[in-house]
Amino acid sequence: MKSIKNILITLVVGVVYFYFSLPAINYQNPDLYIFLLVLTAIYALLEIRSKGIFRGAMDDLSNSIPLDVVNSVVSRLIKESKIPVIIAIALVAFLFIGNVVSSPFFRANAYSNLLQVIPGDFAVEVSEIQLSSQIPMLDTDSAQRLGERKMGELADMVSQYEVAKDYTQINYKGTPVRTTSLEYGDLIKWFNNRSTGLPVYFIVDMVTQNVEVIWVSDVVEGATGIKYAPAEYLSRDLTRHLRFNYPTFMFDTPNFEIDEDGVPYWVCPRLVRRIGIFGGKDIQGAVLVNAVTGECQYYEDLPVWVDRAYSADLIIQQYDYFGRYQNGFWNSIFGQRDVTVTTEGYNYIAINDDVYMYTGITSVGTDQSNIGFILTNQRTKHTSFYSIAGATEFSAMASAQGAVQHLNYRSTFPLLLNISSQPTYFSALKDSAGLVKMYAMVNVEQYQIVATGATVTECDRNYREQLRINNLAEEVYIVTTEITGYIEEIRSAVINGNTQYYIRLSGTDYFYKLSASESEIAVVLDVGDRVSLSASDDTGTVRAASSLRLR
Repeated sequence: MKSIKNILITLVVGVVYFYFSLPAINYQNPDLYIFLLVLTAIYALLEIRSKGIFRGAMDDLSNSIPLDVVNSVVSRLIKESKIPVIIAIALVAFLFIGNVVSSPFFRANAYSNLLQVIPGDFAVEVSEIQLSSQIPMLDTDSAQRLGERKMGELADMVSQYEVAKDYTQINYKGTPVRTTSLEYGDLIKWFNNRSTGLPVYFIVDMVTQNVEVIWVSDVVEGATGIKYAPAEYLSRDLTRHLRFNYPTFMFDTPNFEIDEDGVPYWVCPRLVRRIGIFGGKDIQGAVLVNAVTGECQYYEDLPVWVDRAYSADLIIQQYDYFGRYQNGFWNSIFGQRDVTVTTEGYNYIAINDDVYMYTGITSVGTDQSNIGFILTNQRTKHTSFYSIAGATEFSAMASAQGAVQHLNYRSTFPLLLNISSQPTYFSALKDSAGLVKMYAMVNVEQYQIVATGATVTECDRNYREQLRINNLAEEVYIVTTEITGYIEEIRSAVINGNTQYYIRLSGTDYFYKLSASESEIAVVLDVGDRVSLSASDDTGTVRAASSLRLR
C-alpha cells in the first residue's frame, strides 16, 4: 500500500515537473533521461522514508559501531530500493554508452557528411546589388538602439512592454529588414495586459534605417495582439504550446518572422540527431506557429517566405565537423592534413530573396588569412565554398579602422559584397557613442586596398577608383542622374581635411554633397545660382553628387 502511495506521489510530482521542464518525449533527447533520473530519485527517497531505514539507523547508532551502521544502512537501501537503483544505473549507462557510440571518435565520417559543401564561383553566383536600396547597413547593435528609441516614442506602451533583444534578419517584400516582437515588462504587467497580448511588432529597414511599428490589429482581422510568444506564461508560453502539440519533437531556438502579408509567425526548427543516439545535431523542417492564434503546422519543406530555419551556430558547427573530420578523426589531431575551420564571427547577405549566412574559412593554426569562405542558405542549408585567399574579417576591420585611425572609429563586423566581380568587405564605422559616421570597403584578396566615405555611394565610388588604379576593374561606373535647379541653401564643412559642400536645391528637402577637390566651382557658389550636377541614385538626407556646373 505504501509503495502505491509513493508511486502516486511520484507521478504527481512528475506531472508538475514536466509542466515546467518540458522535455521532449524522445529517446534521442538527453533531457528526458535527466527527467527520469529525478523521478527515480524522488521515488527512492519516498520508499526509504516510508520504510524508516534512516530512523532505525539512528536508533542503532548508540549501540553499534558507526561503520557497521553505515554498512547496514547501505545494504538496506540497496535491498529496499533495488528497482529504482537498477533503473537509475540503466539510465546513466544508456546516456554514457549513447554519447560514446555517437562521438566523432567512432563516427568521424558521418560527422563530416552532415553538411554538403559545393564549390562555387563567387563572381557568377553572387550578383552585385544596388548599394543605395539593397545593402543592409545595420548590425544587430544598431537595430537594437533604433528599436529602443522607437519604443521610447510610444508613450502609452513604454511603461508596460519592452522590445525583445532578438532581431531576426529576413527579406520582406524584397528588402532586408530585422523584425522583433515585444516582451512584458514583468509578471505583474503580463497579468494586466494578457487579455490583449503584445499589440505591436517592429520592422527595422536595414537600408533606410527606418523603424516601422506594426499594429497586429492592422494585419490580422479581429486580433488585439500577439498571444503566443516566449515572453508569455502558462499555456501561451511558446515552448509549452509546442510541447503539448508536438510531445516527441525536439526544437532549436525559434525565430520571429512575418509572411508577405505581415502576419507574425514563430518559425520553430525541428531538431533531430543524425548520428547514433545523441550525435549529429541537425534540422528537419520546422513548425510554423501563428503568433496571434497559436495555430501550428509542421513543414518539412518550408514556404519560400521563411528565411531562417538553420541557425548560424549550427551551420558553423557542421562546417567545423566537415573541415576537421573529412580525413578521419586521428588526422584532425595528428598531421591535420587539409583540416579547415571557420573563422570567428559571421554575418548575413541577401541573395534572390533568401538570407545566406557567410563566414570565413581558414586552415588550422592560421588566424591571419582565409583560404576562402562559405555561403549557406538558412532555409535550405545549401552551402557553397568559394576558394578565395585573403584577409580574415577581423583583419579587414583593422584595415578599415586604420584608414581613419585619427578619428578613433570602430568597424562593425563586415558584410560580404560583390563589387566589380571582386569579393569585398563592407562595414560601417562608428564613433564611441555607437553612431555610424562613415563606411569602409576592403578588398578581400588585397586588403591593403581600402576606401572610405561619408556616404555609401561616396565609399563605393572611392573603392571602385581604387580597383581601377590597381588594375582590378576597367572602369568606374556609378549610376547618376543629371539634376538642374536653383540653390536655396548651401553649407560647408571640413571632413578629414577636405572641404565638403552641401547644396539644397529649391523644391527639395535633402542636400547634395560634393568636395571642393572634385568641383572647385563650389567655392564661389551663392544662394540663387542655377546649377546642374550629376547625382547618384543614393537616398537619404545627404546624397552624393559630382560634375557641378553653373547654368
